[in-house]
Amino acid sequence: MINFHAIRAIFKFEMARTRRTLMQSIIAPVISTSLYFIVFGAAIGSRITEMEGVTYGAFIVPGLIMLSLLTQSIANASFGIYFPKFSGTIYEILSAPISAFEIILSYVGAAATKSIILGLIILATAEFFVPLRIDHPIWMLVYLLLTSVTFSLIGFIIGIWADGFEKLQIVPLLIITPLTFLGGSFYSISVLPLFWQKIALINPVVYLISGFRWSFYSIEDVNFWVSLSMTIGFLIVSIAIVSWIFKTGYRLKN
Repeated sequence: MINFHAIRAIFKFEMARTRRTLMQSIIAPVISTSLYFIVFGAAIGSRITEMEGVTYGAFIVPGLIMLSLLTQSIANASFGIYFPKFSGTIYEILSAPISAFEIILSYVGAAATKSIILGLIILATAEFFVPLRIDHPIWMLVYLLLTSVTFSLIGFIIGIWADGFEKLQIVPLLIITPLTFLGGSFYSISVLPLFWQKIALINPVVYLISGFRWSFYSIEDVNFWVSLSMTIGFLIVSIAIVSWIFKTGYRLKN
């Protein structure tokens, strides 16, 4: 039987931490993304009027939301599970009458919820800067959910793997952010030479951004169903890794 009391307790604790660090968790990412809208939408948008039939300022909105979503999902989940390891309270959680599934559901659910809230706030903020339309709102929400959960799981894995605060920043700063910038956040990969288009398809973030952008404007760099399948594939792999961690006790029981 699922221990909803334990899930609710951990979830509420993690969400309360967001309220205590509102500037860092919500306000700072929104301001940073707004600056992207101003710089790229106004400055570059005056030179690049349209991309695939969409104004440049509007074109970059899905990519910028995805950039914040990926980095914040990882940051929220990795710190959420790392801090109990750092303070030693992880042993109390592991010895409590709560299963691995319930622990994952609590921490990943809280991190994903924060990221979805942030994504929706950024989406609302974008309305003040560029004209937006969302052709497929249901799929847009599905992508928000899938991406938030998947990268919260990845952040959870990073939080367990990390043995110092500096390691929590390595993957977001050195891997996720560059992949997002190179994944079509600010351009369509169709403008690249054919060779670099093929290279770009190796980048997993291309599929996330392409599918998310399709939900807005019905334009895509990769077939939507391929993008959706790849996104679900990332989710399944992340679940498998987290399951292995709890099965083996990797960096949890020593």
